Amino acid sequence: MIVAYLALAALLEVSGDFLMRRGLTGQRWALVAGAAALAGYGVLVNQPAWAFGRTLGLYIVVFFGASQLVAFLVAGERPSASLWLGGGLIVAGGLVIHLGRS
Repeated sequence: MIVAYLALAALLEVSGDFLMRRGLTGQRWALVAGAAALAGYGVLVNQPAWAFGRTLGLYIVVFFGASQLVAFLVAGERPSASLWLGGGLIVAGGLVIHLGRS
């Protein structure tokens, strides 16, 4: 359940950032849509009572995946070898943070 919650938060954050970029480069309507998506992200990510530090590790993994998916599907960007390597490190680090024992 928490992964679905974080996936929705990541989708709102990534789409909000993407829309803000569009808005700043000429499509003014996108500024409003981007601000709404980012506000939704802020409200959503701060609702549950969770161990913030550990859950943030998992969120980093989900956010990376969502951002790369949007970059590929919407912007047509193909991941480079360095992005795959860095992404692997992000995923490994996020999982160590989330799954590690205190």
